[in-house]
Amino acid sequence: MSEGNTPVGDVTEGYPGVGRVLVVVPTYNEADNLEIITGRVRRAVPAADILVADDNSPDGTGDIADRLAAEDGHIHVLHRPGKQGLGAAYVQGFRWAIDHGYDAVVEMDADGSHAPEQLPSLLDAARGADAVIGSRWTPGGKVVNWPWHRFMISRIGNTYVRLALGMPHGDATGGYRVYKIPVLEKIDFETVASQGYSFQVELTWRTHKAGFKIVEVPITFAERERGASKMSSSIVREALMRVTVWGLRSRRDALFGRRDTGRKP
Repeated sequence: MSEGNTPVGDVTEGYPGVGRVLVVVPTYNEADNLEIITGRVRRAVPAADILVADDNSPDGTGDIADRLAAEDGHIHVLHRPGKQGLGAAYVQGFRWAIDHGYDAVVEMDADGSHAPEQLPSLLDAARGADAVIGSRWTPGGKVVNWPWHRFMISRIGNTYVRLALGMPHGDATGGYRVYKIPVLEKIDFETVASQGYSFQVELTWRTHKAGFKIVEVPITFAERERGASKMSSSIVREALMRVTVWGLRSRRDALFGRRDTGRKP
């Protein structure tokens, strides 16, 4: 693991009203995008730190991350032994944030789909919320350059999530988010085993059940311009299966009066 050229514990500045912020950026074969996206984050929110969680990318993404960390004390690197999935990368990133004394964690894709220039809007909303979702499907949100099938999968999927789980949120599958550290500690995030869409849904579901305030902020989501998408049919199937099971369990628990703790579904 590379810690950059400034000890993490010496970083005292933070985002006003939120505190110390860590942007976790999972990577696998993002050599074409990493330097661009970290540069945009640093310009958009200079007070935030970045943790690149790289899954031993064969294209040299980890080496680029190490170089960036050596040049900028706000950038840090978590080297993982192999391709273990988005969910596992975020779980390790959340733990790293807690261990290093951060107050809030941001989820952000490395491919530029999540515009760092919109991060201040999410962090501003976090001043009055426990969690913030950058939403494509709330009024003002939109997607750019998406093929029709991706559009339909996301729209139909989020509608199904709302119906199955009874959550009011318009974009439970969105991956551009802010979580306050007390939320992550309460919802027992380290037991989340989901990946892809269902990872985001499970975090939303646990946060909702635990009674935390979730706010949605409209964002513009743009399809990646460089590199290959990690989306696959298996990710969609996993989400459908897990949401269905969680919804059925929730109805069973409500029927038998079982207490909902906001932890593992």
